[in-house]
Amino acid sequence: MQNIFTVMLMIFLFLGVSCRTTVDFPSSSELPAAEISAKVKQGKNDNYKIKLEAEHLAEPDRLQPSRDVYVVWLDTDENGSKNIGRLIPENNKKASIETTSAYKPIRIFITAENEANIDYPRGEVVFESKRIN
Repeated sequence: MQNIFTVMLMIFLFLGVSCRTTVDFPSSSELPAAEISAKVKQGKNDNYKIKLEAEHLAEPDRLQPSRDVYVVWLDTDENGSKNIGRLIPENNKKASIETTSAYKPIRIFITAENEANIDYPRGEVVFESKRIN
């Protein structure tokens, strides 16, 4: 009986540590054909692994006004908004980015910018997730 309890406890702990959240991104009026999806997973060391994927993403120079790059931002309660990298559409208009954060994300958003190496968003928000629970 104790072995069954131990196994059930291990399964519960494993499921609790490896929970994955799917992040919803409503359609964008600027890029209505694009589809954005993200997954957030808290690891054993309490860091958060974020994987964002985009499909049908037009080049940023096709926006009005034209921009050079898409920048992905992570909002957290503890650390504010942080630039986590640029999203570069390839020939088939797919793009992805993966990163890890020590802070729990509460929202992910994407801006169209003229440069990627910036500390705060300057351009227009083209995608914004719903609040992440």
